Amino acid sequence: MQRFRIGYWGFVPHPAFLETCAADPALEVIRIPESASEAEAVQTLSSCHAYYVMAARDELPGALHVHRDLLARLPNLLMAASYGAGYDTADPVACTEAGVLLVNQAGGNAEGVAEHAVGLMLACLKRFPEAHAAMKAGEARDRAALMGRELRGRTVGLVGCGHVGTRVAEILRAAFGCRVLACDPYQDAAQLAARGVEKVTLDALLRDADVVSLHCPLTPETRGMIGADAFAAMRRGVVFVTTARGSIHDEAALLAALGSGQVAGAGLDVWEVEPPPADHPLLHHPAVVASQHTAGVTQESRANITRIAALAFSELAAGRVPPRIVNPEVLGRWRPRAERALGRSLG
Repeated sequence: MQRFRIGYWGFVPHPAFLETCAADPALEVIRIPESASEAEAVQTLSSCHAYYVMAARDELPGALHVHRDLLARLPNLLMAASYGAGYDTADPVACTEAGVLLVNQAGGNAEGVAEHAVGLMLACLKRFPEAHAAMKAGEARDRAALMGRELRGRTVGLVGCGHVGTRVAEILRAAFGCRVLACDPYQDAAQLAARGVEKVTLDALLRDADVVSLHCPLTPETRGMIGADAFAAMRRGVVFVTTARGSIHDEAALLAALGSGQVAGAGLDVWEVEPPPADHPLLHHPAVVASQHTAGVTQESRANITRIAALAFSELAAGRVPPRIVNPEVLGRWRPRAERALGRSLG
């Protein structure tokens, strides 16, 4: 029986992926070494039914991003699955045109990212980066000069309220008694109300929130969404946090808003270029606490996202449609391709 071939480049996020795949005799996993040329990598992928693809755009060579040019060279590809909830390295429209499923691991790292987001909120409100810098410089003499604010009872606005946003809201309400607002076009008011969250417009969220936290994917609609106008519309002294994706917020506009005092502090886990250059001005701003896209990089989250990715490949190999499909509109043209390739009807 033909085995279901999965190709990946470089490394996998956690050994749980390979361990879970090894438990399914229908799967064959093929590693493409980082030393492989572009031609060698494409040749290997062209024989694969699936591509397990890095989600961070700056970690993967551009030629191996799942765009039209690459898809045209992979006639056997049925499915591309990202390493995480994000899929910056894959074009959903191009996948749909090619009849390829695009799958992510939404929810797999929700706990790690949610905890990180709340941690950034606390760090900014309590002015951790400023206190740390003052102590290192030997200038920490007036404690009142570093007076912070408490999270309890504040209004927090979530731009996006999917798996991560929902868990953030739960933590904020249970631990800190926060009022939680959310702007999310894919959730209705009743769905959000069931989670104790108020559905509002983006304008209302920016106007009313003491803390603004981003939890939406990077799409053509969200790219550049939080720019100079958005920062100007926020409450003066707002705390801005993002564990979503770089390019949703404008870094230059954020720097200007920090400089004017419009934004009091920023917790940044994602960047336009990752990692950002060492001389990036936001890294050197005293009111910024930074991390290197590590919100979901925990032992638990990495094990979970890789395990559910492997199980999704097993689902397709067994003749079943996998979960967490980003481009469900492809199913009509994808199903006959998959059935021909697998030699069976899909359940």
